[in-house]
Amino acid sequence: METNQNPQKRNTKKTSRYLAMSILEKTDENQSYSNLLLNEAIQKNNLSPADARLLTELVYGVLQRKLTLDYYLSAFLSKDKKIDSWVRNLLRLSIYQMIYLDKIPAHAILFEAVEVAKKKSHIGVSKFINGVLRNAERKGFKSISAIQDPIERLSVEVSMPKWLIEKFVEEIGFKETKKLGEALLIPSHSSARVNVPFLTVAEALEAMQEEGFDVRPSKVSPVGIISNGGHFASSPLFQSGQLTIQDESSMLVAPSMQIESHHQVLDACAAPGGKTTHIASYLSAEAGGKVTALDLHAHKVKLIQDNAKRLHVDKVVEGRTLDARKVDEVFEDEVFDRILVDAPCSGLGLMRRKPDIKYTKQPKDLLQLQKIQLAILTNVAPKLKVDGLLVYSTCTITAEENQGTVEAFLKNHPNFEKVSVAVEENLSANIKDDLLQIYPQDFGTDGFFISCLKKKSK
Repeated sequence: METNQNPQKRNTKKTSRYLAMSILEKTDENQSYSNLLLNEAIQKNNLSPADARLLTELVYGVLQRKLTLDYYLSAFLSKDKKIDSWVRNLLRLSIYQMIYLDKIPAHAILFEAVEVAKKKSHIGVSKFINGVLRNAERKGFKSISAIQDPIERLSVEVSMPKWLIEKFVEEIGFKETKKLGEALLIPSHSSARVNVPFLTVAEALEAMQEEGFDVRPSKVSPVGIISNGGHFASSPLFQSGQLTIQDESSMLVAPSMQIESHHQVLDACAAPGGKTTHIASYLSAEAGGKVTALDLHAHKVKLIQDNAKRLHVDKVVEGRTLDARKVDEVFEDEVFDRILVDAPCSGLGLMRRKPDIKYTKQPKDLLQLQKIQLAILTNVAPKLKVDGLLVYSTCTITAEENQGTVEAFLKNHPNFEKVSVAVEENLSANIKDDLLQIYPQDFGTDGFFISCLKKKSK
């Protein structure tokens, strides 16, 4: 079934369901980032808070459970019938509401879906959608437990591609993979880092509670606070630079670098500057400390500098537009006490907050990324002083990009050795072979990896 948008319908009011269908279509066809599309749609259409919440719920709900919804939907669609992306997504979000949202009656879901179809196309498509949904309502949905193959069953149950399930089962076992998949279906909480040179965590919690935020201390980072709701960026503490939005697990990077106030630090892949500004909080301009923050793009370097200014650490932050693989063109050897390579990665640790990631990555991407990661590490290594620390981190959870990259680097750089990542007691179980790996199911944070490599000699 192929349809074209009816030009006479373009100016009709766009409801949350219509917008959700459009965002899902763009995510499918152009691999656009759902979080950016969502923010744009909310602002452009001036949605009320209630409509914005519904739109967010629909978009993330469908993306998180896309494979599960397709399994349920498959019983009511002919395999040979070609369906436009927007039609499939309208069916997905209708089925999602029928199964997972208990406050919307089925007749309202069907009515809304038919209305969206009428706005988007012609009467024939709306009749098709009405027929599929009425059939689903009458017959109910087939059980996932009927799937015989355990890998395929888990893939459908947690909506994760089969190749990823197979990979994680091989690396962490079936039980942990199931926990991982289930954890990714739980909505993420908001987290923020307290700018501790200017405010204590206790003071931040008290101030945020007075503003109406339901906040509590992070169990992962001693400078983190978390909230199940609310918009940290709208708070006075954020505006005054006493607070910044950052995932809890990424707050562990700067402490792992063991920074002293006079150190020269290179942040090789710095944008948007969350870790740079955290590093800067350990440095003193009076003592001569400085962090040089690199990014490929000038507009992202400006973002780093803007963040540094807002957080009042701009005196010790220097942003530079430079490819981290070309540091040899700019810096002499052995000029930095600490180097951070927070490397480009698959981002699979972010699957809870960005569920579209799990459908777009392919096995070949992981090996290609490892080559880029190794190239960056190899190029920055000579710039580190003897006894200095090279910290390599990623926001992913695959062995190729984490343990595999570290082992490959050490094999070619015998003048480096692993030292254990320093963490609080409650994270000690996440240290294996001196490397820190946090999975999303461990603490409800993003998945994250940190390694500390010490330079022994030239």
